Amino acid sequence: MASQKQALLQIAKLSDKMEVLVEEIQRLQEEKRTLQNENKALLDERKSLIEKNELARSRVEAMISRLKTMEDEA
Repeated sequence: MASQKQALLQIAKLSDKMEVLVEEIQRLQEEKRTLQNENKALLDERKSLIEKNELARSRVEAMISRLKTMEDEA
């Protein structure tokens, strides 16, 4: 009888531990989804900033070229 009670107690403890682990897995999965979404947003922002930087560089190079042309004509 005592060993049966011990076995039931151990089963109950294992069950509790499993519930905690399942909750932790769910929390980690949600955290992973959140981090993946944040990462995608940051990558999109980075791409946009690179495009803006290239556009600005192109404009500055065009201005420099025009200034050099104006200087040569003067």
